[in-house]
Amino acid sequence: MATGHGRVRGSYDVVAEEYLGRIGGELAYKTVDRALLGVIVEESAGGTVADLGCGPGHVTGWLVGQGAAVVGVDLSPKMVELARREQPKAEFRTGDLLALPAADGEFAAAVALYSVIHLEPEELLPAFVEMRRVLRPGGVLLVSFHLGDEVHRMAQWWGHPVDVDFHFLRTDTVAARLAEAGFAVEARLEREGLPEEAATRRGYLLARCPE
Repeated sequence: MATGHGRVRGSYDVVAEEYLGRIGGELAYKTVDRALLGVIVEESAGGTVADLGCGPGHVTGWLVGQGAAVVGVDLSPKMVELARREQPKAEFRTGDLLALPAADGEFAAAVALYSVIHLEPEELLPAFVEMRRVLRPGGVLLVSFHLGDEVHRMAQWWGHPVDVDFHFLRTDTVAARLAEAGFAVEARLEREGLPEEAATRRGYLLARCPE
């Protein structure tokens, strides 16, 4: 497992319970996200979907509700503990995006929703190479991120002391790293933030492994 993400791991451990309470119901008002996740369910064709950076398992739970078999992976042991409690029909593993706890070609599809934003710029390519490793030939990956160039470092999050960086990303930059990792980018989408969300623009990329 990569050893450089201790600040991220510790920060999410600290806010895990409050994160679940505040964010756990977000898909109820995210129509675009639900539509894209529906593509993932259809593309998986009965195979297993990986939720990479699953947090407390709310996206995992939605995917399970659509009939998918899902494995959630998160860096934070506390998040994984909550996910197992909240979503008993799914499997959860503790792991790093740079060293995923999964076999080669284990998954038919994967989602990485706002999880790559905690990687350093030089870590994007190896993370996508690792995601390609765990996807079967022809498997699809959905990635989402906050749009921009800045880095936000948070020392307080909902009143909890944390130490975590949020890297805002450009769609072209993420698409280029996906292509370098061997993915073919098939769709891209950008949208404005919703009233219920943090005030950031959002980017989405749908990419496919080679057959």
